[in-house]
Amino acid sequence: MPKAHCKNKKLPMPMLSCCTAALHSCPRGPDRDGHGHGHHQDAAPMPGSGPHIYRCQGLEFDAITPDENGNTFFFKGSHAWKGFHGPAQPFSEFFKGLESHHVHHVDAAFRRHDEENKDDHDHVYIFLDDKVFSFYNSTLEDGYPKPMQEDFDGVPTHLDAAVECPKGECMTDSVLFFKDVHIYDISTKTVKTKTWPHLPACTSAFRWLEHYYCFHGNNFTRFHPVTGEVSPGYPKDARNYFMKCPDFGKCHGGNGRVPKCNEVKLDAITTDDSGKTYLFSGKVIYYFYLSIFYLNLLPTWKEVTNGVDAVFSYTDKIYLIKGDLVYIYKSGAHYTLIADYPKSLRGELGVEGQVDAAFVCPNEHTVHVIQGGRIRDVDLTATPRVIQRDLPLPLVGIDASLCGADGVKIFKGSHYYHYESTRTLSTARIAPEPLPIIPALMGCDDSQ
Repeated sequence: MPKAHCKNKKLPMPMLSCCTAALHSCPRGPDRDGHGHGHHQDAAPMPGSGPHIYRCQGLEFDAITPDENGNTFFFKGSHAWKGFHGPAQPFSEFFKGLESHHVHHVDAAFRRHDEENKDDHDHVYIFLDDKVFSFYNSTLEDGYPKPMQEDFDGVPTHLDAAVECPKGECMTDSVLFFKDVHIYDISTKTVKTKTWPHLPACTSAFRWLEHYYCFHGNNFTRFHPVTGEVSPGYPKDARNYFMKCPDFGKCHGGNGRVPKCNEVKLDAITTDDSGKTYLFSGKVIYYFYLSIFYLNLLPTWKEVTNGVDAVFSYTDKIYLIKGDLVYIYKSGAHYTLIADYPKSLRGELGVEGQVDAAFVCPNEHTVHVIQGGRIRDVDLTATPRVIQRDLPLPLVGIDASLCGADGVKIFKGSHYYHYESTRTLSTARIAPEPLPIIPALMGCDDSQ
């Protein structure tokens, strides 16, 4: 097996394979993507097809960080993977400017959380030896690289790992730097040194859905960012959780398993502007993206803990309807509840009563609200918002709805009804034949 750069760390472990989505499911640790039926597993590179870097063999990452759009990057040598599956590419494809400074590996990286300073908030910092590089929109900022001490005075050079820690999870907006453990307070620019003897030596670190993970060899360990306390049941093999690899990541039983397609019962579903689909079922929120299925995203919308009635996406926001309240979250790298929300359903949308489902079609400004056997249209650009059209539907007992480039899907139990457009839905008098929910639609398991 080829050796990789050591970063002044431990020698590489048997190639660690990393990351599909550390959530809360299968065993009670980071939940996994229940793969096994998808078509986007990481595959070994073909001879002559480029660098032979195959993370499903198990390798040790140099750094892990999300960017300002929520894309996660895994660094190894001069390459990086964007997301939780797919081939490695030269990291200069993602972070333009590194190549001109002859950077062939990185020591650590993190995305800065600093809402007090919008000029630095959500910027990605990459470290090599005693230098720091700052990126936004994949582009190196003017004046960088700089000596680390100019931006992070008191933090040791030649780092092993770094991870952001927002206020509320840490005492203040902070960065955890690993070469030992140094906690950097972004506001006061002070450094505190901690001793966490139970935590393995981290070669990279990652924050996912308000949980913190130390990567070491081809394993990872969940820890508390303030106390360093290690969660029970760790370490775990990253290939079961942080990427889609053949023969890894299969859930067996328990509430965290990937649901059978014939057992699916949705409360709501929506696809955001980035193409991520969110499925709500009781208190569980699923996330389906590029044929990878993730479980239990509850921390993303922590204000809504007992399920939702309907959900829809509009511009860069996600609207969650529960009872007579509407919660609006701004999407992006983080989902943030907009100030002064929740608000009343009547005041926000001009609608009263129980909502069964709602959807907005791409590039349109009308939310279609389904209540019982009726569909009611509200213009989201109007002030005040009122019902502009109220028509009967050929169906009742609807659970959820979704509109995309291929038309409208109306979900009822483990089946759905497909309509070419909202017009065909609202003018139909007889429902079409129901279609079974399949893995390609939402990542469920259709095995017998």
